[in-house]
Amino acid sequence: MFYHKRLIEFGQLTLSICGIIAVWWIVAGSGAISQDLFPTPALVFWAAVELYQDGVLISDLKVSMTRAGIGFSIGATLGILIGLLTARVSIISIALEPLLTLLRPIPAIALVPIAIVWFGIGEGSKYFVISYTVFLAVWLNTHSGAKQVAGTYIKASRSLGASRFREFFEVIIPASAPHIVVGLRLGAALAFLSLVAAELSGASAGIGFRLQDARQYIRTDRMFVGLIELGLLGAALDMVFVSISNRLVHWENA
Repeated sequence: MFYHKRLIEFGQLTLSICGIIAVWWIVAGSGAISQDLFPTPALVFWAAVELYQDGVLISDLKVSMTRAGIGFSIGATLGILIGLLTARVSIISIALEPLLTLLRPIPAIALVPIAIVWFGIGEGSKYFVISYTVFLAVWLNTHSGAKQVAGTYIKASRSLGASRFREFFEVIIPASAPHIVVGLRLGAALAFLSLVAAELSGASAGIGFRLQDARQYIRTDRMFVGLIELGLLGAALDMVFVSISNRLVHWENA
């Protein structure tokens, strides 16, 4: 039954992708839009081959994945930790929640100039921008989940003599886990969005840098390669989180 369901989902995904490519090819090849502005799938494919042969496709991918991975790890760890604390510890909530609420509307790209001033044009500024964006998404979902833990769970654990330590790790965290997973999925997507913002300035490699470089030469075929890379990476990472959450947070699906 499980494999049958997976096969159906794979078939639907394949049909969807084929349909999108077909429509893309028809529109791009119709002549209504210049292929210099809207290239066909074939042109994008050969641009990817060209980048691969030049040795930059894989190297850019490695650089960007490393930046996104480190930034995501820092932001997600801090987001979960502080989210749990602001939800369950009043003094920390009073001290940090107004500040974090104020920071949430500030987009990652607006932080790039100050990140460069603070950390230079090296990797530190890029980690900062990515981890900042991920942190706020994970914090908000973790805080919301931990805040909404049913009071009956807390009363039951205390009536059974559970210490505050056990209550925190065996009641609050498991009850908040579905919200935390949602925050991680959102944070993973935002990591790639902020990655591009971070790589647009002060970078000499990476998918975002390659997009900027292609823009200067009006190579829209190479731009499409970068965009597809980002989409595939984000989709693959989201599938990983869904798979992990179905195993770790299995009680949510019961």
